[in-house]
Amino acid sequence: MSQNFNFISFPDELTTGSSIMPHKKNPDVFELVRAKCNKLQAVPNQLTLVINNLPSGYHRDLQLVKEIIVPAIQDMKACLEILTFSLKEIQINKDIIADSKYDYLFSVDTLNELVLSGMPFRDAYKKMGQEIQDGTFKPKRNIEHTHEGSLGNLCLDGIRAKMEEIA
Repeated sequence: MSQNFNFISFPDELTTGSSIMPHKKNPDVFELVRAKCNKLQAVPNQLTLVINNLPSGYHRDLQLVKEIIVPAIQDMKACLEILTFSLKEIQINKDIIADSKYDYLFSVDTLNELVLSGMPFRDAYKKMGQEIQDGTFKPKRNIEHTHEGSLGNLCLDGIRAKMEEIA
């Protein structure tokens, strides 16, 4: 979300401003969900410590289990509800890799293309390195991959579809 990357953003309703930087949008919802989830990870340990070393036939301590489990379930439910709501509002920067700072993401594809056209890998590697060093590298952005998460596979549409499934 930072200005340096700008991959995604959220509407103002899901963020707060910084106390010192007026341009900054803090993703408080997600920061709080992260913290709640970390807190929830402690629940099994809490339960273990409550029921640990109980003498046979003694069960009065088990009433303390409810004060751990019930709030944990409520917190988990609240986290799922706010995430379901918030993820529908995510705004993805579809043209982010058009920014020249991401040109080198395409260097591997160009290197592979040189190798597949018959150039030995070592020579292709040196050629690519030299072009990058000289500032003459021109990325070929019209690539298509089928594996998830790769450049050129319309991954953003896949993310959107998954978010719609969740909703």
